[in-house]
Amino acid sequence: MSEVKESIWTKDFIIVSVINFMSILMFFLLMVTISSYAVETYSVSTSIAGLVSSIFIIGTLVGRLGAGRLIGAIGPQKILLIGLIGLFIMSALYLLEWGVGYLLTIRLLQGIAVGTIGTATGTIVAYILPASRKGEGIGYFSLSAILATAIGPFIGMFLMKLENGFDVIFYLNIILSVLILIGFFFAKITITMKKVDPKEEKKLSLLEKFIEPKAIPVSFIALLIGFSYSGVMSFITFYAKQIDLVEAASYFFLVYAIVIIFSRPFTGKLMDSRGPNLIVYPCIIVFALGMVLFSQASAGWMLLVAAALIGFGYGNFNSIAQTVAVKVTEPHRFGLATSTYFILYDLGLGVGPFILGFIEPHTTYRMIFTMMIPIIIICIPLYHLLVGRKQKAL
Repeated sequence: MSEVKESIWTKDFIIVSVINFMSILMFFLLMVTISSYAVETYSVSTSIAGLVSSIFIIGTLVGRLGAGRLIGAIGPQKILLIGLIGLFIMSALYLLEWGVGYLLTIRLLQGIAVGTIGTATGTIVAYILPASRKGEGIGYFSLSAILATAIGPFIGMFLMKLENGFDVIFYLNIILSVLILIGFFFAKITITMKKVDPKEEKKLSLLEKFIEPKAIPVSFIALLIGFSYSGVMSFITFYAKQIDLVEAASYFFLVYAIVIIFSRPFTGKLMDSRGPNLIVYPCIIVFALGMVLFSQASAGWMLLVAAALIGFGYGNFNSIAQTVAVKVTEPHRFGLATSTYFILYDLGLGVGPFILGFIEPHTTYRMIFTMMIPIIIICIPLYHLLVGRKQKAL
């Protein structure tokens, strides 16, 4: 009987994880292709193409901020449904070509929908997982997101090679948005949110009503890590052409995903038994090594080894950091902790391509990725100072 209670793989957990996977798959399917679409369709500059890519993530910030606050009032189930409906509508509107301003607006609004969905699914999972296996469970759940960040770009880069590839991508997103909306109604999620005492609510500052302060330290590290990775995600197609490794680059995210699949199960278990530090420090180091190899790649094998290192380092850091953000928080603020983590993490991913797009005309992509290495390395002492020294086996 106790084994049943401690089970991770319930029907609701699987459905919510699939919803999370497919919504983020749509996110990253467009993330690596929309810059090229903007350039080819509207002849925009590199910086504007970067904005078209990154404004989606700015939208997720807005979605997460609102969802984190509203979850406590109306529950994560209703918030999830609202996000799924919004995602379907915005996905359909990509079929219209009404100028770059329209494209930026759709990207922003779809980002709000994805941010809403991500916050809702993350909160639901934090509630339904058993406490003794929360690290392992969130590890598997975040695997759905990390796999989407790998498979989405892989599919996107493949479809771009087809005639009318962008249209195929847009129609695929519509189909996926319909499927996950249908999937929602197969789950029977019953989460009763703890009612916050009005007196306690009045004691909270305006910031505390939207942000979980306890989750900020680890979320700030995630912001820096996300910023360091954002250029890989948004500009790998341009970089691959510049260094003449287009074919190898098409397999980059596939290798990245395979490494995560095989490493995630044991990193989550180690988190639960030994605490986060045992995983976080090596992950940051491996991520830095991967970026060194990525920035200096001159052969296909170098790019693919870099994909493996980045997959292990960057991919596993995110699940552990998300778990820390939730575990240091009271249950009735899981929604805010989840949104706080992803607000800062997404901010790093969103601002990165826009800033790097301005830098690119004055340098090379190789130099841009080299510049990310010290940012990753500085996360080691920062993590120790802000988070690591306070952590034990949770």
